[in-house]
Amino acid sequence: MSEYAFEVRDLDFWYDDFKALDDLTFGIRANAITAFIGPSGCGKSTLLRCLNRLNDLLPDAKVEGTIELFDKNIYDDDVDIPTLRKRVAMIFQQPNPFPFSIYDNVAYGPRIHGVKKKSELDDVVESTLEKAALWREVKDKLSDSGLELSGGQQQRLCIARALAVNPEVLLMDEPCSAIDPISTQKIEDLIHELKKKLTIVMVTHNMQQAARISSWTAFLLAEVESGSAKLIEYGKTNEIFTRPKDKRTENYITGRFG
Repeated sequence: MSEYAFEVRDLDFWYDDFKALDDLTFGIRANAITAFIGPSGCGKSTLLRCLNRLNDLLPDAKVEGTIELFDKNIYDDDVDIPTLRKRVAMIFQQPNPFPFSIYDNVAYGPRIHGVKKKSELDDVVESTLEKAALWREVKDKLSDSGLELSGGQQQRLCIARALAVNPEVLLMDEPCSAIDPISTQKIEDLIHELKKKLTIVMVTHNMQQAARISSWTAFLLAEVESGSAKLIEYGKTNEIFTRPKDKRTENYITGRFG
């Protein structure tokens, strides 16, 4: 198997007539944590959503170039989108549990994909809540609404819901920005555990978080004149943060702009 989960080549992305991403080429390594950093509006979330074709839901969105997931272009005509999003799960900035019980939130995906037996669903719910470091906190209230949990617990429930369908990749769009520091620490610890079996790609505005938990970092920046995002620098996180090759990267991570 390739050392890369994703290989992005010559990627351009448009919102109608606006070119949001301009000629991006890089690889995202498997079983590692890659952080996308850059100022607001520089295309980080747009790029993330290209990786599971969530941007397809937008009117007038257009993609050129290729994104290969383990050597298969996800933009080929024969790609089944629901299967792709099962393989490449997404965690959003705001926790978004379904208005169901904790149990049914986690069981939702497996049921859609054909798991019907109660005993099997019970096993999936327990094992994925364990993986999401939430089982001990909720095991006695699985019938309670997921909306009754705290913000940090809701985000871990969303992670459990994503893990329940055994994805290969977990996309995370600023997963800690709407929760408290203690919950953030729990989720960072969880991410460290998950990388042993998953590829994780995270958008973050928090430079300290990117430096703490990612192995690889991509710095994006929108051009002043066109507004199109370019990949300025990509490499090992410790090198990006201690020996950046581009002055713009250094200026951003040291807080001179952004």
